[in-house]
Amino acid sequence: MVFTAGKTLTIGLTGGVASGKSLVQAAFESLGVPVLDADHVARAVVAAGTPALAQIADQFGAEMLQADGTLNRRKMRERVFNDPQARQQLERITHPPMRGAMRDWCAAQQTPYCMLSVAILVEAGMQDMVDRILVVDAPEAVQLSRLQSRDHITAELAKAMLAAQATRAQRLAVADDVLANVGTPSETMASVTQLHAFYIDIARRNAPRAPGLRLPPPVI
Repeated sequence: MVFTAGKTLTIGLTGGVASGKSLVQAAFESLGVPVLDADHVARAVVAAGTPALAQIADQFGAEMLQADGTLNRRKMRERVFNDPQARQQLERITHPPMRGAMRDWCAAQQTPYCMLSVAILVEAGMQDMVDRILVVDAPEAVQLSRLQSRDHITAELAKAMLAAQATRAQRLAVADDVLANVGTPSETMASVTQLHAFYIDIARRNAPRAPGLRLPPPVI
């Protein structure tokens, strides 16, 4: 996305599973920042009666639909989780309408900045959708511990879930700003408040490529 003076600055919020992205997203929302969660968009574009859902049924079979005509998300996840080719086929169906919906939403915003929350921003190659990327970061050991505790799963499954995503290094490589979410919720909120002021400032100065912030420096 090419930034032009007068348009709303768009921040891409991303982070690995159990990094605390949802906590950070909620913190920005509490400050009045418009945030569009890509998960909600993904659900909307495959709602009953949509062209994308019809394409999914054609591509993967009617068994991917439930009796009421909605997507059987459990079967769809099982179908694509360990099959990169199937996942790519699904993305070719769903990503174009998702991109269109997100672009339309961004264009309608009138605040100094808005935020797209996209867990798979790196994996889906959606960097071009945003002006800056904020990565919520946590060491992999912390992610694994949180995953096992949160979802009550084995270490092996937690590792498989991390392996299915972009690596920590890949996310940090594209980050403009990094929020290391390894402290308390109040410390995370303090970092969000600082980033909020920073984004408002660079939006008003039309300086989307200002040097980034690391709050605090990432833990390696």
